[in-house]
Amino acid sequence: MAQVYERVALIGLGLIASSMVHGMREQGLAGEVVGTARSADTRDTAREIGLCDRIVDTAAEAVKDADLVVLCVPVGAMGAVAEEIAPYLKKGVTVSDVGSTKRAVIEAVSPHMPEHATFIPAHPLAGTEQSGPRSGFAALFHNRWCLMTPEGDVDAGALEKLKELWQGLGSNIEFMEPDHHDLVLAVTSHAPHLIAYTMVGVADDLRRVTDSEVVKFSAAGFRDFTRIAASDPTMWRDVFLSNKEATLEILGRFTEELFALQRAIRTGNGDHLFDYFTRTRAIRRGIIEAGQDTDAPDFGRGGSKG
Repeated sequence: MAQVYERVALIGLGLIASSMVHGMREQGLAGEVVGTARSADTRDTAREIGLCDRIVDTAAEAVKDADLVVLCVPVGAMGAVAEEIAPYLKKGVTVSDVGSTKRAVIEAVSPHMPEHATFIPAHPLAGTEQSGPRSGFAALFHNRWCLMTPEGDVDAGALEKLKELWQGLGSNIEFMEPDHHDLVLAVTSHAPHLIAYTMVGVADDLRRVTDSEVVKFSAAGFRDFTRIAASDPTMWRDVFLSNKEATLEILGRFTEELFALQRAIRTGNGDHLFDYFTRTRAIRRGIIEAGQDTDAPDFGRGGSKG
């Protein structure tokens, strides 16, 4: 791949940022990558493993002369970081993010962006339950979607370059309106995470099932819930608070469906259960056919980092 940006600054050095570094290095997409993180421990770890070309102590220092700045912090911190870096952004810079919600990020970041900067919100749909600078790997974005949600009259050249970067990292690109993005993600990610947290919490509450039994006899269903529920607490707290309306809407629908299934089980309505499970099975087939998972019995993880 050809170089897309001379200098890229990453603010926050967790799973997504560290995977971006590995991918950009592998594909030669950036001349220099500068990174920073709020935590001194995170910065020390990043230095120790040689994650970026340079690790600096402040966001202001990181963005100096950068052609692309990517905000890789929890969505609740985006506004404060944008305000901090705004005076130090060079003319013609592109600022982007990797947040799981888009409307809240746009509202938090846009007011701080100087006229000479182009803000292009984005969301790579890739992740594992791991976090921190050691967790990244170059293949994280391969054949995954990166949703780009620009609003208004955005510089076409800046948009094309950011698209080129994400494609270079292996992503498929889709452009989406921010509010629609938030609704889609409430269905595909946010509500399922909340349900996973709840199921693991319920198991913890059922003291008649001992902790050792929960661990020892975890079949695939519960095991997968625990994998999701192991995700970063700060990130997910911010996701739910910043995508409140869409998540509550989907959870309302979920509650209605759950009540209907409860009623079917209570009344012995096997036809309703069978029809419902047949419909949901078809959705699983669609995900496999779209290349977003495999039909391997271990859900395609097989010891991989994903």
